[in-house]
Amino acid sequence: MAKNDKKEAAEPNKLAMIILAAGKGTRMKSPLPKVLHPVAGRPMIEKVIQASKKAGATDLRVIVGHGQALVRSVVEPMGVSCFVQENQLGTADAVKAAQVETIEGDVVIMNGDHPLIEAEDIKKFITLFREEKCDLAVVTAVVKKPGEFGRIVRHKGDLKAIVEAKDASADTLKIREINTGIYIAKAETLAEYLPQIKNHNAKKEFYVTDLISLCIEDDCKVMAIKASPKVAVGVNNQQELAHATKLLFKRKALRLMEDGVLMIDPASTYVEESVEVGAGSVLFPNTFLRGSTKVGSFTVIEPHVFMSDSEIGDSVQVRAGSYLEQAIVHSRASVGPYARLRPQTTIGEEAHVGNFVEMKKVKFGKKSKAGHLTYLGDAEIGEDVNIGCGTITCNYAADKKKYQTKIGNRVFVGSDTQFVAPIEIGDDVVIGSGSTITKNVPAKALAVARGKQVIKENYTPKAPAQPKSEE
Repeated sequence: MAKNDKKEAAEPNKLAMIILAAGKGTRMKSPLPKVLHPVAGRPMIEKVIQASKKAGATDLRVIVGHGQALVRSVVEPMGVSCFVQENQLGTADAVKAAQVETIEGDVVIMNGDHPLIEAEDIKKFITLFREEKCDLAVVTAVVKKPGEFGRIVRHKGDLKAIVEAKDASADTLKIREINTGIYIAKAETLAEYLPQIKNHNAKKEFYVTDLISLCIEDDCKVMAIKASPKVAVGVNNQQELAHATKLLFKRKALRLMEDGVLMIDPASTYVEESVEVGAGSVLFPNTFLRGSTKVGSFTVIEPHVFMSDSEIGDSVQVRAGSYLEQAIVHSRASVGPYARLRPQTTIGEEAHVGNFVEMKKVKFGKKSKAGHLTYLGDAEIGEDVNIGCGTITCNYAADKKKYQTKIGNRVFVGSDTQFVAPIEIGDDVVIGSGSTITKNVPAKALAVARGKQVIKENYTPKAPAQPKSEE
């Protein structure tokens, strides 16, 4: 042990994570690996990895098996190492697959289907584990309905055993303190006792819970660390997936309100953890904000707005039913109702994008307006421009390439105008309604391109006389 003591002294705060993600998740009734099912918008294992990193883990090892190619595609870009559990022989077998003999310091073992875990939770477990100088610990929680969880049996306050629900007596089943499936151990403890676990059970599997009894029998320092019931929330079926999502959205809503965000109905407002919203902003019911979205202060997001990876300034109004993806809206602008801003669209300060207006890859200038029923794509629109109803930039040509429309400052575009790109419109231009503009227009010009109106008087023939009906 002297050698191990030296290793621990050299790396007193080194932390490793073993995240179990090899299971099939048959109760999900889904072809997608269980840990990749989205909880509040992101794969649940992603949340476990993020919490682990924030807690200070520098060595993260994910155990993969079923659907490993898909799991790897999600977790490896996050900087973790994947280890394969070749056969489903139980949780201890999965931990062995992590090559524990190559790990140093303290190790947290947990499942990849616990999306409610947070960095602060892990930090608390580790701090208590180290303060008590434990060799092994199991994280427990007291819950209202223990169900199929293993029960924590104590004697004079100390951990005595973990009894699985199927093996428990009627009295033991009354115990409400359960095993969350999270363990903390010294690396050398795992290396020593994992090989001693036997598969003497009906399923012929190796269970990590057996570490507890082995270490207790060997007079190691073992303890049960009580945690919040949320730590015990795992996901095994679609109902639990929906419940976990609801809890995460609720947690985010509470934190936003604590920071001064107004919510009309938090229960029907869906904001992902990664989203930022400034104080004084108002979120109406049935809004969905996701990804890297940032919303400034004093902005109003009306009902049924979907916003993804977008940046919204201060004092913006996004009216009902609008859809924004990878868009930027500067301060004091208004969008909607029922507007769509597609990727690479930027709306300038005090600009107005009205109902049933769609923009894609557009720079829309300060104080410019597009009131309704308009499509603008691959365009640069100057400041203080008026875009009339029914205006279209014809950016997609017969050669299957897209071309750009450039419109200068203070341009007035009449209704039902088409700009056939590539085309440039100078400053202070007036475009007559109903025009199809195919040539560049210089500054301060009037452009009208429409068929000549023809009037033929007395053109409508008289209606034939109707026969009189016989009486």
